[in-house]
Amino acid sequence: MSVVSNASLLSKYLSLDQKGSVQVEYVWIDGFNKLRSKTKTVSKVPESVDELGEWNFDGSSTGQAEGHDSDVLIKPVAMFADPFRRGDNKFVICETFNPDGTPHKTNYRHECNKIMETHADAHPWFGLEQEYMFIDPETEKPYGWPKHGFPEPQGKYYCGVGAGKIFGRDIVEAHYRACLYAGIKVSGVNAEVAPGQFEFQVGPCEGIEAGDHLWAARYLLERVSEDFGIEVTIHPKPVKGDWNGAGCHTNFSTEEMRAEGGIAAIESAIKKMGARHMEHIAVYGEDNDQRLTGKHETGHIGTFNYGVANRGASIRIPRHVGKEGKGYLEDRRPASNIDPYRVTGIIVESTFFPDN
Repeated sequence: MSVVSNASLLSKYLSLDQKGSVQVEYVWIDGFNKLRSKTKTVSKVPESVDELGEWNFDGSSTGQAEGHDSDVLIKPVAMFADPFRRGDNKFVICETFNPDGTPHKTNYRHECNKIMETHADAHPWFGLEQEYMFIDPETEKPYGWPKHGFPEPQGKYYCGVGAGKIFGRDIVEAHYRACLYAGIKVSGVNAEVAPGQFEFQVGPCEGIEAGDHLWAARYLLERVSEDFGIEVTIHPKPVKGDWNGAGCHTNFSTEEMRAEGGIAAIESAIKKMGARHMEHIAVYGEDNDQRLTGKHETGHIGTFNYGVANRGASIRIPRHVGKEGKGYLEDRRPASNIDPYRVTGIIVESTFFPDN
């Protein structure tokens, strides 16, 4: 079941004067790799997250604590303009902490930030390609799919134009504009291979910013889809059978890789990542084995390989990068449901892993 937002009715209230108060939406990642949020009123417009205090929530209701000791602390770490309330209102991505101040076990940002700070001089850049699918809550099938049976086979939907090919463009456009308003570094969108499946790209972002901006964009996608009464899934294989899965291809480079002759640094990083293949797979998303089968533009989860312009490889070197001898690599293994802090963290960690 879903309820579509009544925009005209809501606008009557959102236009009311806030009398100098500001609403700040605190957003955090729960114990199931999903998003939660709640709102706090503050007395002035925050210029940075440092001006916003810690808060807390009931962790026993989010899979993050037991009922007898349920307080979990949240601390704002990245701030964005709120495209729903507009004006001076904000939303913030938060880290989670235990009552004693130590990072909560579901707080992967804390460790990722340490890695990024350690290697800040390398200026690691990321571009994240977030695939997802719309689900019709009435049919519990992908949005636009017939109630009985299946749509036409894949082929006409990727970057498609026109009725019968695209289902949900209004939601995609609304999300794109919301991201731009918020200040998220969204760099593009496109329809994907399966009907009802889309992708947005975040980046280039440096260091910890990549994870912050991807989670912020995911939050807006959920909120925008909520207004339309449509659900979103980022499961890596939302529909079984001969339909493409969903990934979060991760493009990565360092300053050395982007410089002349950077291909040597790219190949060095790829070899180090290959040596830790299963360690990467362990943090590259739940149920990723359903997607990484060696079919539908994926490599097999149990093997590691790389190549130029090969979309069936674990890691792809774009053709223009191979030609120019510098640029970036594309890790095609991460699933759509990754925690980007874990993925970007281990990529940087492996890149600078000591040589044997």
